[in-house]
Amino acid sequence: MQSVMHCSLLLILLGQEGHGQKTEPRGGTGGQELFRGQDQYDFAIVLSASRQECFWHFAHQSGRFYLTYMVQWVTGIANNRHLSTSVSSPQGFLVTIAEDTTGHINFQTEETGFYQMCFSNIHNKFGSMQVFLNFGVYYEGFEDAQKKKEQEDQHLNDTLSTIEESVNKLQGQIIHIWRHYNFARMRRGADHYLLLSNYSYVNWWSAAQSVVIIMAGYLQLFFLKKLFHTDTKKPCC
Repeated sequence: MQSVMHCSLLLILLGQEGHGQKTEPRGGTGGQELFRGQDQYDFAIVLSASRQECFWHFAHQSGRFYLTYMVQWVTGIANNRHLSTSVSSPQGFLVTIAEDTTGHINFQTEETGFYQMCFSNIHNKFGSMQVFLNFGVYYEGFEDAQKKKEQEDQHLNDTLSTIEESVNKLQGQIIHIWRHYNFARMRRGADHYLLLSNYSYVNWWSAAQSVVIIMAGYLQLFFLKKLFHTDTKKPCC
């Protein structure tokens, strides 16, 4: 009887001990840290009148978050090319806000999570606009920490370490080159749409002026005929 009681108490204690363990996931498998890579996106969106569009992008702490945008074309009456842009932290706090046709936003991420980017066409009540976006996140220095950890675990030689460091630097430079290339694409696209808009404007304005000139000539001829004719259809002079 005593042995049964001892077994019951032991099972109760084990059950309480297991229930008190934490069930939250760890940072990575095998005690390793989460991988911090870099990714970037570039695409165009069309915002109708008074419309707002929001996007979310994930970033780890101590990263560099960048956002570049440009308004390429605007339609409607009394159009305004200014775009209202805001970036918020994962906790919902406003990081930065901008009101311009072209913007470059770059800041250090202080917390891990999804950063919100909102683009609003509030200045146009009756017109749409197309906006080209290029955003992403990159990390400077995480390669060094990862390299030190690998050196302590695997004892890499100096040659491989030098090659790895060179490749990491080259990768960072490629990211910056890609950002400048995307901005050049934005500028080229904006110039293309401006050229099409000016071409259409010149054609419509020329057609309108031609119609006005023809109508003015017809009215002048009509009134001149009225001056030289009477009710009896005999010339006045």
